[in-house]
Amino acid sequence: MDSEMLAWQVQRPGPIASGPLRRAYVPVPAPAPGELLVRVLACGVCRTDLHVSEGDLAVHRPHVVPGHEIVGEVVGLGDKPETVFTVGDRVGIPWLRHTCGTCRYCERGNENLCPLSLYTGWDADGGYAEYAVVPVAYALKLPAGYSDAELAPLLCAGIIGYRSLQRAELPPGGRLGLYGFGGSAHITAQVALAQGAEVHVMTRGEDAQLLALELGASSAQGPADAPPVALDAAILFAPVGELVPPALAALDRGGTLAIAGIHLTDIPALNYQQHLFQERQIRSVTANTRADARAFLEFAATHRLHLAGPRYDLRHADRALSDLAAGRINGAAVLLP
Repeated sequence: MDSEMLAWQVQRPGPIASGPLRRAYVPVPAPAPGELLVRVLACGVCRTDLHVSEGDLAVHRPHVVPGHEIVGEVVGLGDKPETVFTVGDRVGIPWLRHTCGTCRYCERGNENLCPLSLYTGWDADGGYAEYAVVPVAYALKLPAGYSDAELAPLLCAGIIGYRSLQRAELPPGGRLGLYGFGGSAHITAQVALAQGAEVHVMTRGEDAQLLALELGASSAQGPADAPPVALDAAILFAPVGELVPPALAALDRGGTLAIAGIHLTDIPALNYQQHLFQERQIRSVTANTRADARAFLEFAATHRLHLAGPRYDLRHADRALSDLAAGRINGAAVLLP
């Protein structure tokens, strides 16, 4: 095995045009006890990577390697691993990589709210590199029938969209609105459609609107446009607080708006009668649990999902983030070695 690897590090968080990512050659990480060493086969490009790079999220690890939608091959084991994985297995490394297991949130099944939670590509180096490590307890088994590049976006965009759909409490056969139609939304739309929902998409960009219609959405219009019907639930994927009022106004009585992102610009003032009365509500979405991840990947194993989006060589990870920031990516981008 090589002693050094190519990796991208966030050298100085700031606007993507300022070049916060720097390519470097660093030692291949050694797996600690209870960890797997993984050769990265594919890594999705998530908007959270952009938030980490641009400083929207506070620095947790200086010079961190971003990336938390990692598909890899196990090439090494730490000491005394208690694991079902063996060398040569394909595994997934997601965003969530540690929880304490003993706090009241963990004990009641809400490990996503654990105050001691840690995250791949933020607290620990991630997949914008040739190798990565992951605690065995947080590595994921992957469904068959998908390529490495197809699997990568499922590990955050898919999982967080699945949790957001739960948080939105869409009734059976209900009308769902999706605000923004990038990596996560284009997967979530397919999950909702498979469950019998009627999907309406509000997003910028003709290409994104066309993709929504191709995947089965009943309508696709501008990001702040009113959908043609009142919505039973909605999910805001775009990190734009100004879309909260029109999304709430589009809800029918008793509807719920789930906000999927880890970062959101400020929300304008709301009018109680127009936006919240008649038991409309807003719910945030915070990371995910391992149970969410397992449930979604089981769904993906039995419902073939279409994954759209460009592929980039790992050497051009900075270009991928620049394209994401500029809105030039339709679907979910993936880095390949």
